[in-house]
Amino acid sequence: MDPLIVLLIVLGVLAVLLVGGAALVAPKLRRPRPPAPRPPAEAGPVTAPPAEVTAPPEEVTAPPEEVTAPPEEAERPVLERPEPTTGRLVRLRARLARSQSTLGRGLLNLLARDRLDEAAWEEVEDTLLMADVGVEATTELVERLRARTKLLGTRDPAELRSMLVEELVSALDPTLDRSLAATPTEGKPAVLLVVGVNGSGKTTTCGKIARVLIADGHSVLLGAADTFRAAAADQLATWGGRVGAEVVRGPEGADPASVAFDAVRRGIETGVDTVVVDTAGRLHTKVGLMDELGKVKRVVEKQAPVAETLLVLDATTGQNGLAQARVFTEVVDVTGVALTKLDGTAKGGIVIAVQRKLGLPVKLVGLGEGPDDLAPFDPEQFASALLGEEAR
Repeated sequence: MDPLIVLLIVLGVLAVLLVGGAALVAPKLRRPRPPAPRPPAEAGPVTAPPAEVTAPPEEVTAPPEEVTAPPEEAERPVLERPEPTTGRLVRLRARLARSQSTLGRGLLNLLARDRLDEAAWEEVEDTLLMADVGVEATTELVERLRARTKLLGTRDPAELRSMLVEELVSALDPTLDRSLAATPTEGKPAVLLVVGVNGSGKTTTCGKIARVLIADGHSVLLGAADTFRAAAADQLATWGGRVGAEVVRGPEGADPASVAFDAVRRGIETGVDTVVVDTAGRLHTKVGLMDELGKVKRVVEKQAPVAETLLVLDATTGQNGLAQARVFTEVVDVTGVALTKLDGTAKGGIVIAVQRKLGLPVKLVGLGEGPDDLAPFDPEQFASALLGEEAR
């Protein structure tokens, strides 16, 4: 074959191969040209609204947080602010109605008789004894009343009332110090121990004492050292919560002295004026428990001196309560008496008997179940209330 023809055939085959290859490569080269990502990119704005849509739910969740805030604030207890105790006994004088009719008005009616013979004076004695004034105090009062009525030579009601007030005040001994030792000394709070038998209203009285002190401008911490009675610490916490007084407590059955120690230590740390320690209500006949009460006092005094020890007595127990009181005074050196439930008895003369037999001042009297029905004791206001007249 002619070489020229062979050359032409070869060139033709190469041309065909080149054209076909170009056709095959072209699609591959054209694929990247269309911007494949553009459809998603164009769809991008479409996905934006969901992001914007999800924002409102975040904003919507904010109001629930704002809505839940008020209930939290509403759950916070509103602190009570007791009124100052000045004149509280005068405001509570109506609570002495039973003692008033038996002791005060009873004496007035007897002494107002036209003729005071021996039988009349025996009635005066009986009235005083029934009011739990005590034998010795009754004898002295009758002798003084006899002498004064003989000297007066009159039955004028106003003069008789004035005379009775003076004699009752004298029997109550107005010279005794009835103030509560509640002022801190040397950077340490005043420690006030509250002792007494079961059922005397001791824990309740602790809560009311805290209100009395706070009403008169003191800061108070409560120590729940009555660890034998399950409800005692809870009860004290309720009282403290009402007036914003912190309560230090321990587990049920804990060592009372340990809890009292912790309470005083906490009082020193927080700088309060007064630490009121509620002790277990113990029967005075149980020597071991009384010894434990002495231990509480000794342990507490390792941190701060006990400034006041108040014995809580139930006025309705009358003379029987004095036997209990004497044992307590031997263990912890009682400095004063808080006489509770005086409104529920006609034996108002127990105040005189307590002071004469124990040599201790009655510093507080309970005249009701209300939170502010514990009043600082004032002899003249008390005597005037018994006789049904306004305090002078």
